[in-house]
Parts: sequence; structure tokens; C-alpha cells
Amino acid sequence: MPTGVALHDARDQLFDAAERVLLRDGPNALTSRAVTTEAGCAKGVLHRHFADFDAFLAELVRNRVARIDGQAAALRASAGTGTVADNVARALTDLFGSVAVAIVGLIISRDDLRARLRRTTPTGIPLLTEATAMIASYLAAERELGRITANADVDTLAPTLIGAGHLLFADRKGTPPEAGAVDKVVASVIAGVVREQQP
Repeated sequence: MPTGVALHDARDQLFDAAERVLLRDGPNALTSRAVTTEAGCAKGVLHRHFADFDAFLAELVRNRVARIDGQAAALRASAGTGTVADNVARALTDLFGSVAVAIVGLIISRDDLRARLRRTTPTGIPLLTEATAMIASYLAAERELGRITANADVDTLAPTLIGAGHLLFADRKGTPPEAGAVDKVVASVIAGVVREQQP
């Protein structure tokens, strides 16, 4: 008797199911049984595609980190348009308004997962490290265009913005911060380096 439905693109469907469990119930509820139940498939499906559950979780994180590349390219392409503050605030909202906060919680809560991820991300917290690089790259592009000061320390500003953004969105059970709260934090952090004409 079948125990689930056939999955096309099983890896992506398992990742999506894991995200739903993470968002709804948090990292402690994320088990192989919870994922396969959410995906509507037999538990063996997960183990056909991944060596074990920790390997699945590591690939889930790497898959979600890879999405930042697209966000980074779009953010860098926005350099010179709009305002620096608006572009950064939108990037932080896009990043942390997704499953990113839950993924960070998952990484922090699982020692074995962190150990596996250290093989490819030896320092920092995966996802936050790449997000910081995304913001730093964008700010460097704006510095080259003269919209922020030539002496702006983008390598300090970027983690400050990521840390502040993460804290605004970190309450998994609460409502997301209002846009004005994100705008205020970004404006405060970059106030000393912005040279552009504000609208």
C-alpha cells in the first residue's frame, strides 16, 4: 500500500516542505518525519535523495544561500537608482521577510548541521555571511558612483545593517516590522556616509 504521493522534483518539494515546517513550528519541530509528512510522501523518499537528515538540512541551507546570488545581482544592479537607503531597506525586507530568519535559527540550534556547513563556510553564519557580502558589494558600488562617501567603511556598515535587520525580523511568532522601522534603522546606520540627494 502506498504511503505517499509520487514526487516530481522531490528535492525541491522536500525543501519547500521543510521551510513550511520551519516557519510554522520552528527548528525544534523539523524532523525527517515532519518533512515527509508535510510533503505528503513516504519517509524513504528523503533517504533516497540524501545520506541522512543532517545531509538534507545542510543541502537545504546551501540551496537557500544560493538564492542570495540572484538577490545580490539585482541589488548591485540597482546602484545609482532610487536612494541608497530605500535600496538597502528593500533588500533587508526581501531577505528577512522570507524563510531566512528561520534558517538562521535552524543553523544556530543544530551542532551537527553547523559542523557540516563549516566545510563550505568556515567562518560566520551561513546565509548571514552571504547576505553581508551582498550588502557590502552594493555599498561598494554606490561608493564608486559617489553616492556614499569615498571613505565609507562598507565592511563595517554591511554587517551592522545585516545584524540590525535580523534583529528587527527575528521574532518568529510576531508580526514583521513595519516598513518605517526598517527604513529608520537603515537611515540611521548609513546617515554619516550618504551623499545623494534625498527625494
